[in-house]
Amino acid sequence: MFPPFTLRYARLPERFYAHFEPVPVREPHLIAFNRPLAEALGFDLAAFDAEEAAVWFSGNVVPRGAEPLAQAYAGHQFGGFVPQLGDGRAVLLGEVTDRDGRLRDIQLKGAGRTPFSRGGDGRAPLGPVLREYLVSEAMHALGIPTTRALAAVTTGERVVRGIPEPGAILTRVAASHIRVGTFQYFAARGDVEGVRELADHAIERHYPELTKREGGERYLGLLEAVQARQAALIAKWMGVGFIHGVMNTDNTSISGETIDFGPCAFMEQYEPQMVFSSIDEGGRYAYANQPWIAQWNLARLAETLLPLIDDDSDRAVERATELLQRYPEQHESEWLEMMRAKLGLQQAQPGDKALIEALLAAMHRGRADFTLTFRRLAEAAESDKAEASLVALFERPEEISGWFEEWRQRLAQEPLPEGERTRRMRLTNPAFIPRNHRVQQALTAAMDENDFGPFETLLEIVTRPYDDQPERVEYTLPAEPTERVFRTFCGT
Repeated sequence: MFPPFTLRYARLPERFYAHFEPVPVREPHLIAFNRPLAEALGFDLAAFDAEEAAVWFSGNVVPRGAEPLAQAYAGHQFGGFVPQLGDGRAVLLGEVTDRDGRLRDIQLKGAGRTPFSRGGDGRAPLGPVLREYLVSEAMHALGIPTTRALAAVTTGERVVRGIPEPGAILTRVAASHIRVGTFQYFAARGDVEGVRELADHAIERHYPELTKREGGERYLGLLEAVQARQAALIAKWMGVGFIHGVMNTDNTSISGETIDFGPCAFMEQYEPQMVFSSIDEGGRYAYANQPWIAQWNLARLAETLLPLIDDDSDRAVERATELLQRYPEQHESEWLEMMRAKLGLQQAQPGDKALIEALLAAMHRGRADFTLTFRRLAEAAESDKAEASLVALFERPEEISGWFEEWRQRLAQEPLPEGERTRRMRLTNPAFIPRNHRVQQALTAAMDENDFGPFETLLEIVTRPYDDQPERVEYTLPAEPTERVFRTFCGT
């Protein structure tokens, strides 16, 4: 069933990981399978059997050619450094080459207590598995780089997170699971050669254009490439109101993908300082802080690469600092390009940033829904009559009414005809996101009633985010006061 494994990471020195066989579960049952992704990965689905698939995706049987391992890494968690973290419940089976020639990790999450478990049980509750499945697939459909969900199985066992909950295992697919924290693991041990081997591996896998560079230029180039991808990634998060919740360095991927969907959420009412994570008491990872936390995490990556950038430590610091100082401009450039598209603007003009910020300020004061505001803006670009439905989103309509005239004057300077502009805006401003209350409803039905219908319905909806889906219009609406979810949980 599985395509051939290549085992690139397993061929690195053994201090990079711990060999670990998944711990069998009592009664695996397949509850979700991403057939399009499986086909893209090269799985043989001609004789697909759900019972057999449950055995594979639970880890009860290790696929031929796989060499399961738990990866070592460290990380800054809410600003505090932990020198050893590692995969406490995740097992990398190996890498496969997909039909487009790209290398992809296949990992089982919740597969048992590894040598890095730090006292944990190595298992995953059903709720967080379904949340990651829903949100990661929604992110992919939104066009945002992300890990993917290939399958989910229930285990027939209970895990305890305050109260006993159904257990589950997620099969996750990623460009790789190399993190900033992976580099920190070796740097914290003074293992410069380990940092070098990891950097060379990351370059070969994600940035092969850098293999032609020599010496410090190669590793400075790695920092530069990772920084560019992070600047673009965070701008895309900001464009859909996504709040990651735990932007620790061990949750920052070198490949530029969104990884580790724990206490994540999509913002409804626009509030720059919004926090949903139950553990982010100080608001470190609030929505508006995400671009600058990414820069902070990049600085931690830079610290690990300094001995490779230049033998002269002062010169290495100078070169890395000069590069990091470009990040705000890089992120703003990505953010402005994304926000122009959301407003129907194709050409850059000096006043665009002020126009965008004026809209966001009006949304904040008017307590408007982030997703609906931009979706209805696409409709208002084509028809003055559609303005009323947009204005109705604002508790204080006067906040937005004065902005329209300035926006329309700006649109008049664009070459696109209205119909084409609206079409493009609809492909930039989603109608559907995994709204928190809908996610919670799906999780509750699955956990409490063994009813996966709401999960399947929501998954179908959020993986078509730009379609109108008039029969599902209720899923575009924010939560009623009694339905609001203000806290999300990590699930570990």
